[in-house]
This record gives sequence, structure tokens and C-alpha cells, in this order.
Amino acid sequence: MPECPHSVSKIDRNVLGREQERQRSRKPRELAAVARLRPTHSPQPRRPQHGRAGGSAPEAAPGSSMLRQLRSVLPAAALRDPPLPCAFSRPSPMGATAYDVGSSTNIKWHEGGVERASKHRLLGQRGVVLWFTGLSGSGKSTVACTLEHALREGGRFTALLDGDNVRHGLNSNLGFSPQDREENIRRIGEVAKLFSENGVITLVSFISPYRRDRDAVRARLPPGDFVEVFMKVPIELCEERDPKGLYKKARAGQIKGFTGIDAPYEEPPSPELTIQARDGAGAHVPPQAMAQQILTFLHEKGYLTAGSS
Repeated sequence: MPECPHSVSKIDRNVLGREQERQRSRKPRELAAVARLRPTHSPQPRRPQHGRAGGSAPEAAPGSSMLRQLRSVLPAAALRDPPLPCAFSRPSPMGATAYDVGSSTNIKWHEGGVERASKHRLLGQRGVVLWFTGLSGSGKSTVACTLEHALREGGRFTALLDGDNVRHGLNSNLGFSPQDREENIRRIGEVAKLFSENGVITLVSFISPYRRDRDAVRARLPPGDFVEVFMKVPIELCEERDPKGLYKKARAGQIKGFTGIDAPYEEPPSPELTIQARDGAGAHVPPQAMAQQILTFLHEKGYLTAGSS
């Protein structure tokens, strides 16, 4: 299977196009005006004027001219006086001023002042985590990348989190023991949650072999925010593809704990989407057709419009 085919010509653009024209017709004048703003106050404070009758007029507070410009271009509700505060909306039990979470102590949850629904309206979509799971070589990254290109063509904002890429940075200190695999999924699950909470369609491509780890991520998200995409491709086909040569090394004993060979993969019992490599007639299903299935699901479930949150 080719890596990340950029061509989405075979994907039905009508699925995305229904809202695309509406999005293009929007003119975010307020945002454009804010982008053009420049501070106008002098970087150096002026010296007081001596010897004038009545003294000098009080200087404006730094940034006051910027605030006046903002008030001239933003709706009144966007600059309340005083502004809407960010709140600690999850009080500590028994009236305490702090509480513990895991190994962290003396912390509180700080609720942001911008509602999630307003971010959805800004982006014209709903945040969601698309969790691609399956054996190595099942096409997770290829289909996720193809889908991301299709979503971009439709004007949707996305983030793609790939298992190999994340291990170059955030998870570079983790190996492939069961404990490290669990922590690998926990970390990326939290990252994906942060993206989706801010309205981003988040594509996560991880083998994630253990059901309990995937379920733990699902449990951290609100209902409907976690969509499990099971790449149901038999190991024989994955091994035939072997794009990284890992199956060959695992069979030769050069890699230990390889999923599908000497480490288990637990199939999801009821994923939202099951993608298969061959159709009912036994013909090969290309990545574009697989991405089309997911795109249709997103459209039908209302993720491609702001909707109600």
C-alpha cells in the first residue's frame, strides 16, 4: 500500500462540499480587524513636563490605546467590563482549598472562559478523536493521512498523531513492554483529548494492542468524542506488505514482543467503524475508498458542521 497518497480525487467531495461554500462566505471581520491591530503607545515613558501651570496631564496606561481599538472592532459582548473570569469550576471536596490527583498535589482544575461550542462555531465543525487501531501494516497511517488530506480539501481543521512520530519526541523515553505501551497510549490519549476539546478533528494512528488502554482513553472523553476505527486486516496480508520489514525481523527473532507474532493484539468488540482490506467480492479496497467510508460517517454524525455541542 502506498504511503499517504495525497490524491483525493476518488473521494466524493459532495460529502464535504455541502458546508464548504457556507464556510467560504463567512467574513470574520472582527478577527481580521484584530489581526491588523498594532500597539500605538510609545515604548518609552514620557518625562513629566515641569514648569507648566497646573502640571502635566496624567499619562494613559500602557495598552489603553490597544484596548480602545479592540473596543472599536469587537462586539460589546466580547469585551465585557469586567471581562468574564476564568473559574475554578470543580471545587475541592469538604471545602478544602486544594486536592490531589495521582501523584500531583495541591492542584485545582482551571476552567477556561471560552466555551467549547463557540470554538466549534468558529471552526464550523465538531471536535472528535478518530482512533485508528490495528496491526502493524494494516494501513492505519495511510488511511488516516488520506482522510486528513480529504478533510483539508473540504476546509476542515485537523491534527494527525502518528505512533512512530510521537515516539520521536513526547514518548521517546518509552519502550514496548506492556507497561510502556500502556503509558504510551495514556499520554497520546490526553493529547488527543486536548485537541478535540478545542474543536479539532484529531486522527490518532496507533497499534494500541490492548483493549483496556483504548477503553481508558474512551472513558476520558465525553460520549461521542471517541470514534474507534478498527483496521481489520488479517495478519497474513499485513505480513505480506511488511512496509518496514518488521515482521521479517520478528520471525527471525531479531525483535521481541512484536504485536501479532509474540505479543497479543486484542480486537475491539464493538468499534464505531470497521475497515476491511477487501470487499465482499474479495477485491482490494484502496485507501481512498476506506477514507470515504470514514468521511461519510463523519458527515452523517454531524462532525463536519458546528451543530449543537
